[in-house]
Amino acid sequence: MKKVPFLFLLFFPLFCSAAQWDVSTSQELRDALSKAGAGDEIVMSPGTYEGTFSIPTSLSLRGSKDSIIDAAGKGSCLEIKASGIKVSGLTLKNYGADLYERNSGVLINEGIEDILLKDLKIEGTGFGIRADKSEKIHIEGCEIRGNKRKHVLDRGDGVYFNYVKNAVLQNNKVRYTRDGFYFENTDRTQSSGNYFAALQYGIHYMYTRGDSAWNNEAEACIGGYALMSSEKIRLFDNLSKRTVEFGVLLNETDASEVSNNHVERVKNPRGKPSLDTEGKGIFIYGGGINTVEGNSFEACDIGAGVAMGGEGTVLHNNRFVGNRLQVRYIGSSSVEWSREGVGNYWSSYQGWDLNQDGVGDIPYQPNDSLDRLFWLYPQSRFLMDSPLVVFLRFITAQFQLDKGKGIVDSNPIMHDPISTNKGTL
Repeated sequence: MKKVPFLFLLFFPLFCSAAQWDVSTSQELRDALSKAGAGDEIVMSPGTYEGTFSIPTSLSLRGSKDSIIDAAGKGSCLEIKASGIKVSGLTLKNYGADLYERNSGVLINEGIEDILLKDLKIEGTGFGIRADKSEKIHIEGCEIRGNKRKHVLDRGDGVYFNYVKNAVLQNNKVRYTRDGFYFENTDRTQSSGNYFAALQYGIHYMYTRGDSAWNNEAEACIGGYALMSSEKIRLFDNLSKRTVEFGVLLNETDASEVSNNHVERVKNPRGKPSLDTEGKGIFIYGGGINTVEGNSFEACDIGAGVAMGGEGTVLHNNRFVGNRLQVRYIGSSSVEWSREGVGNYWSSYQGWDLNQDGVGDIPYQPNDSLDRLFWLYPQSRFLMDSPLVVFLRFITAQFQLDKGKGIVDSNPIMHDPISTNKGTL
C-alpha cells in the first residue's frame, strides 16, 4: 500500500493536505479505510477484494471496471458511515440476501448526506443501494442487477430510499430487482434518464412529496410507474412498454401531474374482465385530484381504468389509440374528460367535424352501456366486434342514448396529435 501526499496551496497563507492511497489487496483496502483522513482518495487496483468494508471518513474511493468487492454472500459490500463520501468505478457483487438486515451493495447509514455513487456495477439479491433518513444522495451511471432466479418479491429493490430528501438519480440501469427505485416517505427526489427492465415496478412512490421523474424508460415490468398515497409528483416525458398490469398507476395520489408520457402494449395474458385484472395504460384508483394531459396510451388491453373514487382526476389532450377497450369506469357518476374545450384523441371515435374546428361535433362516450354489459357478462365478449354491436355503438353515439352516464368527452380531438405534430403531442 502506497500513500502519496498532495499539497494544495491557496492564495492565503493556509493550505490543506490530502493523500492518495493505492491498494491492491483486501487487507490494504481495510487498512486504508481505517487510516485515511478527510479528503483523501483511495485508489483500488484491478482485482477481487473479498469481504465487507465500511467507510468511516469523508473520502473518495475509486476503482476500475476490474476492481471487484465480493462480499461472499453475507452483509453489505460497502457501508457508508460518514457524509461527503464519493464512490466510483467499482463492481460490488455477491452481497447478502437478508432484506430485514438491509443487506446491500451500498448501505448508507442514517443521518448521512452529500453522497456520490457513480459508475458502479452492483450485482446481488439484496438491495442494490439502500439509504434511510439521509439527504442529498446522488446516484449516476450505475448498473444494478438483481437475482433473476429469485421470485420478484423476494429480491431487494435496485434503490431503496426511506425518509430521504433531495436525492438525484440519473442515467442508471436496473434489471431483475423487485422495484427499480422504491421511494417511501421521500421528499423531492429527481429521477431522470434511467432504464428499468424485468422488475415489479420501474419507479414506486409511497407516501412521498414533491418528487419528479422524466426521460425514464420501463420495459417488460409488471408495472411502469406507481404513484401511491403521494402528493405533488411530476411524472413527464417517460416511456413504458410491454408491461403487464399498468403503465401508470395513480392510487390515492393527489395534486400530481402526469404529462407527455408514452405508454404502449400493456397486456395481461391472465387478465380477467370479471376481476378487472386486464392490463391498463393508466389506472386511476381512489381519491385525489390530478392532471393527466398530453400522454399516449396505445395498444393496451384497456386504455384507462377508473375505480373507487378516481373521478376527481381529469384527462384531456391525451391519445387513446388501438386499445382493445378504451376506458373501463367502475362507478355511477357522469365524468367529463375535457378541459377548456379540449378533449382527447380517440382512435375509435365515429363522429364528424362539420365546421372543421378540429373538435368532434358530438361528445364521445368511451365507456358506454355496451361496454358495461360486456364487463358484467364477460361470456358475451365474443360479440364485441360483430356488425350488430358496431352498429349499436354508432346509433348510441349519434343520439346520445347514454347521456349522463360514465366517462364523457364533450370535445373529442379529431386528428391524431402525433401524426399532425411530427411525432410529439
